[in-house]
Amino acid sequence: MRGASVEHVASAVADGDALSGTTGFAGRLPDGRLVRDVLGRQPLFYDRDDAAAWSFDPSDLDTPESVPAGHVCPAGASDAPAEEFEQIFSLPDPALFEDDRRAVTELRDALAASLDVTASDSLAVAFSGGVDSAVVASAFDAPLYVVGFPESHDVAAARQAARLMDRELDVIELSLSDVEDAVPEVARETNRTNAMDVSIALPLFLAGKRAAEDGYDRLAVGQGADELFGGYAKVARAPEDPRVEADTVRGAAREVVGTLPAQLERDVLALRGAGVEPVAPLLDDQVVRVALRLPGELLVDSRGERKKALRLAAREFVPDPVAFREKKAVQYGSLVSRELDRLARQAGFKRRMDDHVSQYVASQVGSVDS
Repeated sequence: MRGASVEHVASAVADGDALSGTTGFAGRLPDGRLVRDVLGRQPLFYDRDDAAAWSFDPSDLDTPESVPAGHVCPAGASDAPAEEFEQIFSLPDPALFEDDRRAVTELRDALAASLDVTASDSLAVAFSGGVDSAVVASAFDAPLYVVGFPESHDVAAARQAARLMDRELDVIELSLSDVEDAVPEVARETNRTNAMDVSIALPLFLAGKRAAEDGYDRLAVGQGADELFGGYAKVARAPEDPRVEADTVRGAAREVVGTLPAQLERDVLALRGAGVEPVAPLLDDQVVRVALRLPGELLVDSRGERKKALRLAAREFVPDPVAFREKKAVQYGSLVSRELDRLARQAGFKRRMDDHVSQYVASQVGSVDS
């Protein structure tokens, strides 16, 4: 079992407690069944062609399939009827906070508790200068790594935030050849070739790789904040944005939380492939519990500011200019997405072609599934 003790997980399964006080778990129960936590914070796989095979790493299996988040299933999953894949955990749907001040206070306290992780010389921090990674970085006397092209938004934002926080920063300045070399590695480690996944995972992979080369075996990250706290434009624009089905900001945020298992699987595999184990304090159960109680106006306020409650709570940990800084998604803020497009076109995959960047990535790794 990874992420928690077998005894703790078995008790949570028996009680159906989806948020039992962990940062995620996955593995085999004493009765032989496989289990993965409700947000999929730990990847877990079975082999659809080999009833006895399962692993935390899909590369160990010939035909890997993800164990669905929140489910238990027999270890011999390929021989099991569909009804034996039982959803044992569901995210709770608690009453929303009625008092904004109390909501921010409880979020601040949950963040403080989640950040109270024993640091060590083996931990570094992935740092982009935004509120998510800055809150995480505030807890650790550890090196900060930012990845991006020299002229990128992320490098500039990280430098400014590090100055405001009085922290040193290690800048991993990318070149086109760095991205070209990393593409097949990232695709293989994540078992994905679609352009979006690779462009998101690639900066994380390179930050992890540098941290590992420098002697660190854990990398603290700000993963989960955008999903939990209303960080996406499509959430802020609900219900007008066609990318979400919900007709409220709160509903849209809940909808994107459901995308976390697939995203976290990608990120965890990329970081482990780079040689580090991710540490994600913002995905602690106690933070998730508070986030699920936030009303829409504390996710996106009347002026359209996203992650409102998180920013207000973050003032306890970081300077205001950092807490309230708007930031681009990593694939755009690092300029990795732009340069992947450049590589694809240089290799003959023109924009008029369907999903030309994904086709380029696939061409670099052969048979890796997208």
